[in-house]
Amino acid sequence: MKLIIQIPCFNEEKTLPLTVADIPRKIDGIDEIELLIIDDGSSDRTIEVARELGVDHIVRNKINMGLARTFRRGLDACLHAGADIIVNTDGDNQYAGQDIPKLIRPILEERADIVIGDRQTDKIPHFSPFKKKLQRLGSAVVRKLAGVWVPDAVSGFRAFSREAALRTNIVSPFSYTIETVIQAGKKDMAVESIPVRTNPKTRESRLFKSMPAFIKRQLGTIIRMYAMYQPLRVFFYLGTALSVIGLIPIIRFLYFYFSTGGGGHLQSLVLGGVLLMMGFMSYLAGLVADLISFNRQLLEMNLEKVRKMELEESLRNG
Repeated sequence: MKLIIQIPCFNEEKTLPLTVADIPRKIDGIDEIELLIIDDGSSDRTIEVARELGVDHIVRNKINMGLARTFRRGLDACLHAGADIIVNTDGDNQYAGQDIPKLIRPILEERADIVIGDRQTDKIPHFSPFKKKLQRLGSAVVRKLAGVWVPDAVSGFRAFSREAALRTNIVSPFSYTIETVIQAGKKDMAVESIPVRTNPKTRESRLFKSMPAFIKRQLGTIIRMYAMYQPLRVFFYLGTALSVIGLIPIIRFLYFYFSTGGGGHLQSLVLGGVLLMMGFMSYLAGLVADLISFNRQLLEMNLEKVRKMELEESLRNG
């Protein structure tokens, strides 16, 4: 059983030694433990430091591609390196590497496909009260949409079985955390969450420049991912909302038409008709999107088979 721990890095020459030093080198049930660095176009000595630390595998992006694409490249590289279990952790030493044995235990015991570390954000001292409330709210929304119990949906400390990694397709350009949770729920993967520890803060987050920007991008990811997997429901709600709103001015027109003889208020009829037409078009869009969604699922099934065949061929060839 081989475990590969992947560490996405962007200018982490100062914190990478701390991260690597915190990772256990022996774990019960694991025969091999290897480290893989995905350097996302760093301009410092991240690559040189990784080599000095004896990292087993180094994947390098020539330019900065963002966390989601870097994470996806890491999964592919880990699979081709023969990983049975993949753990993702951050290069800023945010997560306690000593909790990796606890993180992978549900996969070793075949209880879970994906395990997500719960940072217990209420207990993190450098998180502001607003950020703690935002984390709770965001995770609650993701739990509802994905149908899986995850108290810390944006935690990057997580473990994947080989099968789960093969079935995970990252399309978001921003962050993989929410997308993988929604995908796991919609693909009926078994997801568990366990409490993990965090280390003292080493630097500010580079994933977003401000809290409003973070909220905007995460909200966009949630809506996009949910619409991708439940398009008929999304467009049904949208069409129903537009239709109900459109009925209000039409009822207003009818009221004045029968009570005053129909003088004026044609603008209400026009507005209501436009909104009803938009609602009808939303229903049609939902049907088309639902058919496209089924086609996408078939394509994903074929992609999984192709990835498995490519992986088997790669492992056979050494």
